[in-house]
Amino acid sequence: MQLVLLISIFVVATCGLIYELVAGTLASYLLGDSVTQFSTIIGVYLFSMGIGSWLSRYFNKNLLGWFVQVEILVGLIGGFSSALLFLLFEHVESFRIVLYMLISLTGIMVGMEIPLLMRILKDELNFSDLVSKVFTFDYIGALLASVIFPLLLVPQLGLVRTSFLFGLLNVGVAFWVCLYFGKRLPWRNYLKTSAVVSLLLLTGGFVLADDIMAISEEQTYPDKVIYSKSSPYQRIVLTRNRNNIKLYLNGNLQFSSTDEYRYHEALVHPVMQSVKDPENVLLLGGGDGLAVREVLKYPTVKNITLVDLDAEVTKLFSTMNMLTALNDSALLSSKVKVVNADAFEWLKNNPVAFDCIIIDFPDPTNYSVGKLYTTAFYRLLHNSLAVDGAAVVQCTSPLAAPKSFWCINNTIQSCSFKTAPYHAYVPSFGEWGYIILNRNGYTIPTIQGSHKFLTASMLPPMFHFPPDMDKRPADVNRLNNQVLVQYFEDEWGSYGQ
Repeated sequence: MQLVLLISIFVVATCGLIYELVAGTLASYLLGDSVTQFSTIIGVYLFSMGIGSWLSRYFNKNLLGWFVQVEILVGLIGGFSSALLFLLFEHVESFRIVLYMLISLTGIMVGMEIPLLMRILKDELNFSDLVSKVFTFDYIGALLASVIFPLLLVPQLGLVRTSFLFGLLNVGVAFWVCLYFGKRLPWRNYLKTSAVVSLLLLTGGFVLADDIMAISEEQTYPDKVIYSKSSPYQRIVLTRNRNNIKLYLNGNLQFSSTDEYRYHEALVHPVMQSVKDPENVLLLGGGDGLAVREVLKYPTVKNITLVDLDAEVTKLFSTMNMLTALNDSALLSSKVKVVNADAFEWLKNNPVAFDCIIIDFPDPTNYSVGKLYTTAFYRLLHNSLAVDGAAVVQCTSPLAAPKSFWCINNTIQSCSFKTAPYHAYVPSFGEWGYIILNRNGYTIPTIQGSHKFLTASMLPPMFHFPPDMDKRPADVNRLNNQVLVQYFEDEWGSYGQ
């Protein structure tokens, strides 16, 4: 009996933490700001577990039967939670209420499990052995969950199928206990039947997980979804409407093929043509290869290093025909070296000084991205830029988020760089901002070459800011405060309202 129930503790502990991780990850995908989402969800989940532990005191008879019933409920609620939340996201106005109700309900059920098991085992073990063994198995299960979730479950199964899998494990424990302790269980036929029906429902959900996600994403995105996958870092979605291909990462539009050339020409050419005969170029972010495509237009360039965190993105844009047609197979060029690493960590160990550095990170929607816009990052950048070199950073919209834009400018200037802010209009995004930085000051070059968007005459006005985008006071973004993330959330949250 001891071994059966201790193994059950290990399984339910693993399942309980997985539900918590799934909820936090899903909320960060759908609502943004991963730190806030994980913080509030962990708090609500633990509080709900406390309520569940307190409520367990009212179960005084048939404890084994109640434990089985709780396991079935946890399996059903936790197993179906991810699918329900994805399907309801576009249709429920008060989505956060539904999210926290499901988290609370799951937490209450999970909070009942260990107290019930401890009371069932109290006659089998003395108190010290009971506490040590129960919590040993509990913590080992939690460790396993925290390791396999990012490394195996999310990239291989995705959130929906992961939820169904661990729902099956919870109900599987209930069914196992029913079989092992059958004669000691009240309502054993009812419990067995409930467990079998629940296993069938969860198995159906596991098998149909891709279809559920397809339905959810069809409701979320205006165009047809032609590709979707969860990497260890983000949800990657490609949509297509006739010849227009769009890339979304965690629900945020990254580019539209109809006008991406405007964005990438404005990002690359003003900085590249300000450096005399650039040979070694570094791109941080930009795993889609579209900025690399523009850099390869310069015959003096000998080596391009692309550092992008997500190997799934660089692989996708190196292998899918419609995407390699879009980036002119840039990532397959012999001049290009692709490194899949965290740019912050990579810069710490980089010994090379580059003639030109192009930084194409996502917007600072959360603290993990916000660190790439801090003084700590720009000081590292200073060490990797040649004395006569120049760099450029994409800096969100100076129209929708002017304080965020000028915060980035102030942060760069605080790190001994001179800056040249400018902007360009990209229909898919509106007015978009960039900042060129170097040590000696920037002189607007005469744009050479044939481009779809940029011309020599249009470049000087891009460095002029009208009053609604002009400079305004903003703090410096440091690693220990990350004020930029708050600026960004406040400005984009209220833009257009």
